[in-house]
Amino acid sequence: MIASVRGPVVDIALDHVVIDCAGVGYRVLVTPATVASVRRGEEATLLTSMIVREDSMTLYGFTEADARALFTLLQTVTGVGPRLAMATLAVLEPDALRRALAGSDVKALTAVPGIGKRVAERLVVELRDKVEMPGTAAGAGGPVAVAGSVADQVSEALVGLGFTAAPADKAVTAILAETPDADASTVLRKSLALLGKTA
Repeated sequence: MIASVRGPVVDIALDHVVIDCAGVGYRVLVTPATVASVRRGEEATLLTSMIVREDSMTLYGFTEADARALFTLLQTVTGVGPRLAMATLAVLEPDALRRALAGSDVKALTAVPGIGKRVAERLVVELRDKVEMPGTAAGAGGPVAVAGSVADQVSEALVGLGFTAAPADKAVTAILAETPDADASTVLRKSLALLGKTA
């Protein structure tokens, strides 16, 4: 089990980073907030959760143990796998997620793509007693250090999260029409929330 990786960041995308560890590049799936916290060429340390399947081994990375713990906790609920757990943390920061669970806020949870009312209610019932109400919300990250078209990057990331291209493109276009100067991380977060409402 790979519990963490440390080394220079050699590549950054909207949904993952590649970290060079002693000459081996580890592709680690991360949230937009984590992407915003690293810079290409600089050393980074990510706590990781390794998911092993018959046909793949996938690393999910986090800057804080708190987020990794929530990622693991979410997957204890029937119907929630690693991708949905990651999408949840992409839409809701750890403190916001704790508030939603502890406060039985089904509406906030259904803003996550792939979480309907039934799954949201199951999350609340099974996890509300396992989380503590946070004191303050975590601060937002800085701009995402990626190159290329924001629309293309966000659409690609949404497809990587399991959405089909047409709805993904439509959501990104709608968000950029409202906030044309938004960075990729913001557009991805708002697109995920929009797709969650229209799913």
